[in-house]
Amino acid sequence: MYPELFEIPYINLTVKGYDLMLVVGFIAGFILVLYLCRNIAVYSQMLINASIVSLLSGFFGARIFYIVHHFERFRYDLVRVFAVWEGGFELLGGGIVAVTLLFLYMLYHRLPVRHYLDILAIGLMLLLAFGRVGCFLNGCCFGKPTSFPLAVRFPYDSLVYRSQVNPNFGRNRPEPYLELPADYFSRVDEDGQFCPKQMAALKAEQVYQVTLGEYRCLAVHPTQLYSSVAGGLLCLVLYLFRRRALKGTSSKLPVGFFTKPGQTFALMLILYGITRFLMEFLRDDSPFKFYGLTLSQNICLGMIFLGLFLMGLFQIMKPYKTIVRISSGGSEYRMSNRQ
Repeated sequence: MYPELFEIPYINLTVKGYDLMLVVGFIAGFILVLYLCRNIAVYSQMLINASIVSLLSGFFGARIFYIVHHFERFRYDLVRVFAVWEGGFELLGGGIVAVTLLFLYMLYHRLPVRHYLDILAIGLMLLLAFGRVGCFLNGCCFGKPTSFPLAVRFPYDSLVYRSQVNPNFGRNRPEPYLELPADYFSRVDEDGQFCPKQMAALKAEQVYQVTLGEYRCLAVHPTQLYSSVAGGLLCLVLYLFRRRALKGTSSKLPVGFFTKPGQTFALMLILYGITRFLMEFLRDDSPFKFYGLTLSQNICLGMIFLGLFLMGLFQIMKPYKTIVRISSGGSEYRMSNRQ
């Protein structure tokens, strides 16, 4: 866990692990999107603009989603809304806002929406893979205590540790996992959570107890790394699915199922919705909201149903007139009305 990687000299600004990995993820996703768009022979400058729109809107969307999700932390200090250097972004919200605004942008400029959504879906999963590594460095989005061999222990006074020494009524947990004695705490914060003392304020025996002894952090599922691996695998699956679809539409055979523009994006909604829904059962940070499920799980159900609907809708939609170049085995195909 490295929430702060290093400090920039002279300006006393620390570079946070989460923010750095989020930026790296955005850049990697942006480069991948540009690479995949090389075969779309239309509107190259608009393509770059569309990618920038998705980049900026994703950043603001991730922040807004976090604020809405954890509004109690900002209720009495709205200025903290703008304190982005303190962290506080949620990738799911960033993806939703980015896709929505990008969709509107492409409609306004009459761009081939379904082609771009397919490409964006692959880029978003690459962003997810990097972004979740940032979550691991920050210690957020953590999992439940477990004895699973891949379990990890976070340090004293991390977000995980604070969660374990406090009750969590949002998750129907009235008792803390760790019964930390009262003399280990220093204060109660604005959220009503008991804050452990700084390590320097603990006695030698107390330091031993919270690092190696009875009160050390319980091992938890590294759900951040699970999600990172899932994002990388989904990126690969979607890339191969789109490649298959492009080859299918460029052949002389009749166009079959799951080869239409937009279906890669629809598949992303389905697969990511399923994986994130299941991952929430291993996580221990998000409160339950509706019908005994977390907010993210409710959104994921909507994503899955939307993906299934779009998969069928795109299968029957009329073709584009846009020309797309596809290279395969040294040969080049051109397709237009077959889309």
